[in-house]
Amino acid sequence: MPNIKSAKKRVKVIAKKKVSNNDLRSSMRTAIKNVEKSTDKDSAVKNLNIAIQRLDKALSKGLVHKNYTARQKSRLTKLVNNMK
Repeated sequence: MPNIKSAKKRVKVIAKKKVSNNDLRSSMRTAIKNVEKSTDKDSAVKNLNIAIQRLDKALSKGLVHKNYTARQKSRLTKLVNNMK
C-alpha cells in the first residue's frame, strides 16, 4: 500500500486508465469478432469499417502494437473481399 501522497494519486489514476483501456480493448475485440461472424458482404463491410476505427483508436492510445493493427486490418479486409 502506498504511503506517499503522490503514489496514492497514481493508484487512482492507474485504476481509471485500466478501466478505460479494458473497455477499449474489449470493444476492439468484439468488433473483430463481428466481422468474422458476418454472413453477408454488406454487413461485413459495415462491421469492417467499425473494426478498423476501433483498431486505429487502440493504436493511437498505445494499447496495441502497430504491427498487430496492420495485421488485423489486412486479415479482415482480405476476409471481407473474398466473401460472395
